[in-house]
Amino acid sequence: MAKKSKIIKELKRQELVAKFADQRRELKAKADYMALQKLPRDSSPTRQKNRCAVSGRPRGYLSKFQVSRIVFRELALKGQIPGITKSSW
Repeated sequence: MAKKSKIIKELKRQELVAKFADQRRELKAKADYMALQKLPRDSSPTRQKNRCAVSGRPRGYLSKFQVSRIVFRELALKGQIPGITKSSW
C-alpha cells in the first residue's frame, strides 16, 4: 500500500490539472510561454503519475484496468475481472 500522503498529493495534482486546463490551452494557442511559466508547476499534465486504484502503487501500472500488476493478478485469480483467465498449456 502506498503512503497516504503520496495518494493525496496525486489527487491534488489531478485537481490542479483540471482547474488550469482551459487556461493552459489558451496560453499555448497564443504562444505566451512566459505566462505559462507563472502557472503552478503541478498544473502541467505531464507531472501526473498513474497509480493503482486499489493499492496506490505507481509502478507496474496496467492502464487498461487501472490497477497494478500485483492487484491485477490477485483479481484475475479470484475471477473478479471478466474475460480474464489464467493461461495453462
